[in-house]
Amino acid sequence: MTDISRDLPAVPPASADAAPHPHHPLTWVPTLYLAMGLPNVTVGVVAAIIYKNLGISNEEIAFYTSQMYLPWVLKPLWSPLLEPFKTKRWWVIAMQFTMMFSLGLVAFCLPLDDFFRLSLAFFWITGFASATQDIVADGVFMTTMPLRDQARYAGLQGMCWNMGAVIASGLLVSLTGWLHNHVGLSWVHCWMMVMFGTAFVMGVFALWHLSVLPPGAPSSVQGQGVGAAFVALRDSWISFFRKPGIWMMLAVIFFYRFGEGFIERFGPLFMLDPRSAGGLGLDNESLGFINGTAGTLAFIGGAFLGGFLVARRTLPHSFFVLALILNLPHVTYFYLAWALPTDPMWIGVVVAVEKFGFGMGSVGHMLYMMQQVAPGPFKMTHYAFATGVMAMTKWATGSVSGWVFAHCDQQYLSFFGFVLLASIPPVVLAWRAPFPHREGDAAGRGGHAH
Repeated sequence: MTDISRDLPAVPPASADAAPHPHHPLTWVPTLYLAMGLPNVTVGVVAAIIYKNLGISNEEIAFYTSQMYLPWVLKPLWSPLLEPFKTKRWWVIAMQFTMMFSLGLVAFCLPLDDFFRLSLAFFWITGFASATQDIVADGVFMTTMPLRDQARYAGLQGMCWNMGAVIASGLLVSLTGWLHNHVGLSWVHCWMMVMFGTAFVMGVFALWHLSVLPPGAPSSVQGQGVGAAFVALRDSWISFFRKPGIWMMLAVIFFYRFGEGFIERFGPLFMLDPRSAGGLGLDNESLGFINGTAGTLAFIGGAFLGGFLVARRTLPHSFFVLALILNLPHVTYFYLAWALPTDPMWIGVVVAVEKFGFGMGSVGHMLYMMQQVAPGPFKMTHYAFATGVMAMTKWATGSVSGWVFAHCDQQYLSFFGFVLLASIPPVVLAWRAPFPHREGDAAGRGGHAH
């Protein structure tokens, strides 16, 4: 959530290199994960709303903004190349300053005639910097905190990441609506102010982390050059595809959120489109509250309940139920497209039901990657591979969603009917999902979702 749909983090594996740091974790863990959630959702969700407000067509928005998920898809390819050079802290701060400049350039180019092409380029830079920050920020946390403290602060990680999502997709979107409706600013000037403000916040995070962020433990290949990183990357790929049942597990991961991928890309556009075009005709203020604040809180509540269910029943015994809970609520968008309700509060309730199911069901997705796909000698790298496949779902569904919408004659009711059909394969695959690792196996614990 990407996007507001980020899975709540589980406890990462303990590191033998974990070392104490003079600054208390409360001085840097909340700000670190806020700084991860804010740009992720700005690129994944807010960019589409910007382009909608500035008059870009739905099909173009869906295709071009979906390509910005590629940095998260491809991050396993360059993550080992970070290891030989600098500290994890250096990479975190460098990426935050990079995002400060790239988001500032997004704001700067919005009044220009060629704003669409230029802003896409700067959002791409932001996406690569954000994906890189995800890699090294988790590395700082895991190699600094002992296992006991990792467990203690795991919930705080997820809460702060989702607070970043609420700020981006809720508060900032609502702010542009208020500036447009009550102050009378044009959409260009509204989004310029908000993007400059977001860039400023990223700069503040970077300056704060200069003084409080621990360096993280050095990698085993630090100082050995790029060659050692490439050897580790090669070995991790070979061992990954030798895992038993890996292709079926990858199919489960890819399709688990298949229907949700179409909703994530077209849901906000549907709510902003006028009723004459089959949309709900909401403004940015209402959308920011419904899709950002209420939706994110419902997602978090569902995620906690999903975690409780797994803790009581174990993952193999709850995985199919969680997949069902994630995909069945997709009928809510079909209902909204059919009924076209006018009460924003009722719309918010309906959307919150879908986000609650998404939050609860996505726990199964995260834990399946962590406990069944990641275990082995390259656990964190293999987990990055799995999350890359998860991001590939967003990229693939977003890339074709404009084409699907066009072939549905730009009718939202038909489009969300297609989404219901696309929600069937995830449930079938969840029923057939392999579980090669026993519940409670030490190799199956740990990990951190994006």
